[in-house]
Amino acid sequence: MFEVTLLFLVVLLFAACAFFPLDFNELISQQSGTPCDSCPDSELRSLEDSALKPPFLTHLRGEIESGLWPRPTDSVLQRHYDALVNAELENRLATMPDS
Repeated sequence: MFEVTLLFLVVLLFAACAFFPLDFNELISQQSGTPCDSCPDSELRSLEDSALKPPFLTHLRGEIESGLWPRPTDSVLQRHYDALVNAELENRLATMPDS
């Protein structure tokens, strides 16, 4: 009976970790994001801007992945998918004008 209980707890822990939101750190920072009195306003604004706006490369990668099929679950296919996304990302960055 002890083994069954232990197995149940391990499976429950695994399921909780598998279905836990990936952006948990962002969720915590939004909940406890009270402005600090010692921070200058410009630093606080830059922190808020960086927290609210995703980085450019992440946005570009999301655009590329939205045009493709869903991410495969097989590890070999995931490597091929990542290589395809990285190649397309490099192509798009190479064609962008320098500013």
